Amino acid sequence: MSVNESQKNRIRELVTTLNCASEKYYAQDDEIMSNYEYDRLYDELVSLETETGYVLANSPTVNVGYESVDELPKEKHEKPMLSLGKTKDREELREWLDGHDGILSWKLDGLTVVITYFDGKLAKAITRGNGEIGEVVTNNARTFINLPHSIEYKGELVIRGEAVISYSDFEKINSSITDETQRFKNPRNLCSGAVRQLDPSVTAKRMVRFFAFSLVSAPGVDFGDRHLSEFEFLKKQGFDVVDHVVVTPDTIISYIEDYEERIRTYDIPSDGLVLLLDEISYGDSLGMTAKFPRNAIAFKWTDETKDTTLRQIEWSASRTGLINPVAIFDPVELEGTTVSRASVHNISIVRNLKLGLGDTIRVYKANMIIPQIAENLTCSDDLEIPKTCPVCSGATYLKENEGTAYLYCSNPECPAKKLGAFTQFVSRDAMNMDGLSEATIEKFIAAGMIHSFTDLYHLDRYRDRITEMEGFGERSYENLIASIDVSRNTELHRLLYAIGIENVGVATAKLICRHFGYDPGSIVKADEDELSRIDGIGPVIASSVCGYFSDPAHLNIWNELLQEITLADAPALTGEQKLAGLSFVVTGSLEHYSNRNELKDVIEKLGGKVTGSVTGKTECLINNDPASNSTKNRTARELGVKVLTEDEFTAQYID
Repeated sequence: MSVNESQKNRIRELVTTLNCASEKYYAQDDEIMSNYEYDRLYDELVSLETETGYVLANSPTVNVGYESVDELPKEKHEKPMLSLGKTKDREELREWLDGHDGILSWKLDGLTVVITYFDGKLAKAITRGNGEIGEVVTNNARTFINLPHSIEYKGELVIRGEAVISYSDFEKINSSITDETQRFKNPRNLCSGAVRQLDPSVTAKRMVRFFAFSLVSAPGVDFGDRHLSEFEFLKKQGFDVVDHVVVTPDTIISYIEDYEERIRTYDIPSDGLVLLLDEISYGDSLGMTAKFPRNAIAFKWTDETKDTTLRQIEWSASRTGLINPVAIFDPVELEGTTVSRASVHNISIVRNLKLGLGDTIRVYKANMIIPQIAENLTCSDDLEIPKTCPVCSGATYLKENEGTAYLYCSNPECPAKKLGAFTQFVSRDAMNMDGLSEATIEKFIAAGMIHSFTDLYHLDRYRDRITEMEGFGERSYENLIASIDVSRNTELHRLLYAIGIENVGVATAKLICRHFGYDPGSIVKADEDELSRIDGIGPVIASSVCGYFSDPAHLNIWNELLQEITLADAPALTGEQKLAGLSFVVTGSLEHYSNRNELKDVIEKLGGKVTGSVTGKTECLINNDPASNSTKNRTARELGVKVLTEDEFTAQYID
């Protein structure tokens, strides 16, 4: 085999493009190309590598996944998690079985998680990450609505499965978001973000489900050398197991056809099927390649595509000023339904597709569900990016975020921004002003009653006008004013979240406030370097916060709001900050505290932090049974982290 310079350059280009797309998709929950386009480029790369023997060290055909994000603790998997080889050829699956029985199941489209149980209790959950190291999401996994917290088996059970959000739950969540441009792209992205949350209460609201698809270890159980027995065992323990069926070379094609028909109405996102050899010892004897195990293979649907004509791009502005493009095209029948529109997500995708009105585009349904543009057959590349906002006609500008271009409205008074900003300000996690729905806010803006956040605290000026509005009366008005008055007594992190700084959510606002001792002035004066040093705050968030408060108009809004409200006492300043900068883990039963939350409050009031998993940064593990062989204790011993009883902890850190 030989390789010429042209082939080398193409291989390098494909590796760079595919790695960039994978990092966006897996690490940042963003999309810069369709699945269809990714598969096409990936197959081209495989073909070139096979033909030339030239394989780069960072090729996606060699490496598995990407490094996980920094906000969550990381932990190495006991066994590496490899990707699966794939095919779209049904006959290839029949030949692959080579006379053996297999188990055919859904290939679910969510986030892979490894779950460990010890002594019958859920002990640890780690995301797939890069296949070697994942993110610890144990507290979030406890909120999965169908995952048992305790099981009958008392040995150390390790399983792999897929965390998913059903299409019906996805639609419910999205329909509750009135600003269409703020809605989630697909269930997979929503699930990935939910599972990797810093705040488990957010995960709990996302209706995440877990489906087991592989048993890694269960010492002492005889499965008769059959994976099917492992699935039955997991069912008896109370797990939902991925839907599966035993197939032979003679029956596999008909079962694939059955799955193909069922996916049209299947409520759980799936992007194909998995075929696993049932006989464990035979499958293990086949070994693995550098990237793929040889005992299983993935089958991906051949996407049904239709050519149509692009008629227009609809541009929609959101609360943050982001303007999203949506392609409108001549209606076509795909996978049994009529489609005429597809999100294009961002300006980078618009440019990559070289779109122009009147172009012939090829469309498909990702996972047979979500309409996408696969490719542009005309590539006129003359689509005009709007210079003005579709809502307010204010000037637009392009902004790049880690190589992806987005379009924004520059007008701070844009009604789209105002409505979204006010809606967030009054929301439950922010100032919690009951009675101010988005529809009501829209009426107040249109009537000229509110122009800034502080105007909300002076709606009593418009008593007569409000009581005469449709849907309002004296009682509604009185309830509204009472709710606004209650909101005047609040906590600093609520205010920081309420003002709508880009990338600052509730959990992030708490981290910032705690670091600065709940002092509003210190937050305003902080520079990017200091903010970036806060555990859980990266350069993007630090830049957002500094950028916000460097604007005199924003600083004026902040100061005006501080005149309207009364801040609660700073919880982190109620005692000496002797635990500042230290991280602790609490496990097991307690003797001197009614529950773990009570001990957690004590630690946090002294400036410390309580996390769910032991890492190299953990100061100590608090466990009244230090000799226990639990997962946390073993991890602590491996990392050299102290394990202290409740009394020992109190003596060393509290007294």
